[in-house]
Amino acid sequence: MAADAKTRTAAYVDRMEKTVWPLVQRFWFDLLIVVGAIGGGLEIALNQSSPDAPTLPVALSIVLEVGLTLILLLRRRFPFGAPAGTFVAAAVLSFVDGRLVTYTAGGFLLALAACFLLGLQEERRQALLGLAIVESALAIVLWNDPTRESGDAFFTPLLFLTVWLLAFGLGRKLEQAREAEERAGRIERQREAEARAAVAEERARIARELHDVVGHSVSVMTVQASGVRRLLRPDQEREREALLVVEQAGREALAEMRRLVGVLRRPEEAPALAPQPSLQHLERLVEQAREAGLPVDVQVEGEATELPAGVDLTAYRLVQEALTNTMKHAQATRAEVVVRYRDDAVELQVTDDGRGSSDGTSESGGHGLVGMRERVTVYGGELEAGPVPEGGYRLRVRLPRA
Repeated sequence: MAADAKTRTAAYVDRMEKTVWPLVQRFWFDLLIVVGAIGGGLEIALNQSSPDAPTLPVALSIVLEVGLTLILLLRRRFPFGAPAGTFVAAAVLSFVDGRLVTYTAGGFLLALAACFLLGLQEERRQALLGLAIVESALAIVLWNDPTRESGDAFFTPLLFLTVWLLAFGLGRKLEQAREAEERAGRIERQREAEARAAVAEERARIARELHDVVGHSVSVMTVQASGVRRLLRPDQEREREALLVVEQAGREALAEMRRLVGVLRRPEEAPALAPQPSLQHLERLVEQAREAGLPVDVQVEGEATELPAGVDLTAYRLVQEALTNTMKHAQATRAEVVVRYRDDAVELQVTDDGRGSSDGTSESGGHGLVGMRERVTVYGGELEAGPVPEGGYRLRVRLPRA
């Protein structure tokens, strides 16, 4: 029972937070305006016998007081016009009855609130125009008020000026915060767009490279089928027709692949004529890094057996990208490359002693890691990258053979 009661209470509180609290946050100021209007009307009704009371009939005075106050309810639709209209209406009303505008405490507080709203205007010209309207309206109201005291002409405008300055300063801070938020949003959207573009570019690059791998295999199949077809005896017509179909399908597949890679290749790129690199060229890649000023140690564990062409190319590209990022961004003095040949996979590890992150391989910067993940994902592999506790950065990759 106690548990059920707690559950119901928690559900009720959660429901209130989701329904009532947003309404309170949105309409709390409107509620204060209504309360101020009601309070001003009651103040006039209860003090009608006072010598300083308005000279107009009580009912009319209450209607004018409430109407003057409720103008602020229009502030969402007219952010500048509603508070400015409050002061203009007060100045005009003071010619009808000089005592009514300054009589109620609620009206005075709401006038301060209207002054604050004018100081919060996003456009500075509107805020300055609002200050001019406030001070001009105050001068007219005080001039028409027969109950004013000698110090009112100085202290009242000074009080409203102080409120306006506070609001003006707060408005500029809010404006800076909005600009910073918008700038952060633009940067985030730009970063996301760049990441998507990097992914698309890397996928196109992978597709262009894999075209050569797959194209070579299809070419071998086609040539073998053609060769076997020519070795058949004259009476093996069915076998000859089957191999001819295989040969024709292979040639059509090669033609379509050339068209596909033509779509993926950028206009400035020429067709790749050199064979695709593999881990057999790892020593040459490491030597290039050494010549660029980065000492690199290489370890090969296990028997360096032949890998599937696509996996072999991907492994080479991953090591190449990791060493390139180390030289460009990590400020490292040494790097180590470890290649482990397993029965079911090949594992790579590239470690450096740099600053622990790099623009090209960290999650927060660059798109090198994005491209690496795309390559690894193509073959269902695993990738881990990040700083190591003792200092430096480490990349680990596992690529299945299958």
